[in-house]
Amino acid sequence: MASEWIIETAEVRKAYGTVQALAGLDLRVPRGAICGLLGRNGAGKTTTIKVLLGMVRPTSGEARVFELSAVDAKGSVEIRSRTAFVSEDKDLYAGMTVGELLRFTSRFYPQWRADRATEYLAGFELRGDATVKDLSRGMRTKVALLLALSTGAELLMLDEPMSGLDPAAIEQVLQIIVKQAGRDGTTVLFSSHQLADVEQIADHIAIVDRGRVAVDGALDDVRERYRRIEIVFDGSAPDIEFTSRGVIGAKRQGRSMSVLSSAGESGVVAEARALGPVSVDVHPATLKEIFLETVRVEN
Repeated sequence: MASEWIIETAEVRKAYGTVQALAGLDLRVPRGAICGLLGRNGAGKTTTIKVLLGMVRPTSGEARVFELSAVDAKGSVEIRSRTAFVSEDKDLYAGMTVGELLRFTSRFYPQWRADRATEYLAGFELRGDATVKDLSRGMRTKVALLLALSTGAELLMLDEPMSGLDPAAIEQVLQIIVKQAGRDGTTVLFSSHQLADVEQIADHIAIVDRGRVAVDGALDDVRERYRRIEIVFDGSAPDIEFTSRGVIGAKRQGRSMSVLSSAGESGVVAEARALGPVSVDVHPATLKEIFLETVRVEN
């Protein structure tokens, strides 16, 4: 029986000299999910993708894709044959035309979808006789995505796929990714620091900070767990530390105190009411709030 996880890592570490790019990364991506990999620049997102593809060998730990070891030479070759990858740099052969690139790439993928290539060529308004070097950055990004989406791959790994695109093109690409996942059952892992893009299409998230997964899970489940508790006092808010499980941070400003909890609100609310506040209000936390509290600069 196939695992429910397309991607699984356990305690993956990767050091470049004295720099620890990954520091015990534990990541699991369910089959058929659209997973947004979030993090600041330098958090370890690109290194994670390269480890999964067998392009970078981890210092220690285990990484598996399709239940195959990404560290094993034979396993990593099969992983790459079943995965389409778009790098942040969108590397393409500059001297080729778009049509030549399509024909060249199709030879490497037994499941190549010529119908998808035709569909996306028209959808992205790309000309087959256009030479890559003459295309704008945004159009080159569209070519890279066109190639990835036409491979028939079971897994798409996209590293900052929206870079170089204008807002209208970003919206188009996001909808195409959702469509591809829905009709073909493709699993998608895409790294981004654009929270709006992730919120729009992802059903699963992983926030990476300092080489570790700090928050992960189904997006709806994450939203259900996190709460923002706003507390107002008669006088200045007291300088106290909440001891309830899940408290991530508390901010004081004048008469108000704001607490973010990853374990619901009940514990914090009980502690707050014991302080005799004027009011206690509970709000769902936004993904932006969760992200910013997770990757605080002072960490």
